[in-house]
Amino acid sequence: MNYAIAKIKGKQFKLFEKKYIYVPFFYEKKLGEKLIFNQVLLFCKNGMIKIGTPFLKEIRIQVEIIEHKKGKKIIVFKKKRRKGYKKKNGFRPIFSKIKIISFLEK
Repeated sequence: MNYAIAKIKGKQFKLFEKKYIYVPFFYEKKLGEKLIFNQVLLFCKNGMIKIGTPFLKEIRIQVEIIEHKKGKKIIVFKKKRRKGYKKKNGFRPIFSKIKIISFLEK
């Protein structure tokens, strides 16, 4: 099975062809838009592994944005003991669901 480890928006993800993955939100991108990532750290094809220093220049990944979705709520709770200070806050991060279309090799 072919897979790649790529850096997307500062985080590393293991990507398989024809699979879906949730990544941090792409602000200026529309649904159905196709993107190409070129920051590939590792690529495995039929058991042969290529490792970049730090990136592989000959491998690119073509993906398509499927949907934008909110994640589960994350609670931020701050407290200072014996001071009477408590602060509860929360937010829901936004993710983009992408489908890996293909690995492009030069």
